[in-house]
Amino acid sequence: MALSATGLLLTLIPSILVVTGHLDLATHQSWMLGGTLLWFISAPFWMNKKTG
Repeated sequence: MALSATGLLLTLIPSILVVTGHLDLATHQSWMLGGTLLWFISAPFWMNKKTG
């Protein structure tokens, strides 16, 4: 689940950094792609787990 959370943060934080002017668009796109791939690769492993 930690990898999925990291993936989500990699899609949120770069957007904030672009708006504040601390990150250029090309780097933003790379971080967003990495975060999206990380999320889609790691999320299915914990989303289908049954609790209890």
